[in-house]
Amino acid sequence: MARSCQVCGKGFSVGNQVTIRGKAKYLGGVGTKVTGITRRKFKPNLQRLRVTLAGTNTSMLVCTQCIKGGKVSKLVRQKPFRLPTVEKAKPSAEEAVPSGPRARP
Repeated sequence: MARSCQVCGKGFSVGNQVTIRGKAKYLGGVGTKVTGITRRKFKPNLQRLRVTLAGTNTSMLVCTQCIKGGKVSKLVRQKPFRLPTVEKAKPSAEEAVPSGPRARP
């Protein structure tokens, strides 16, 4: 089963895991030595995400870079809660009281 991003197609890449022993010379050691090299996979950070596509809700495997980049928008199950707006009356020029060091009569 290939696990790749269903938006950008990012899959795993391969590289080497290098095992090193010893202390670096600049830290006062005699130098580091490579004791083993094995192949490994670098896997993408995939998240299972509920997405709305063409009016239908589906679940997709999406990499975090696509989520952060805004290529995919999450499914909104409910409108977010908003506080009711209250209109405040602006004070007139006569009611306004100046403040600060020059406000003293």
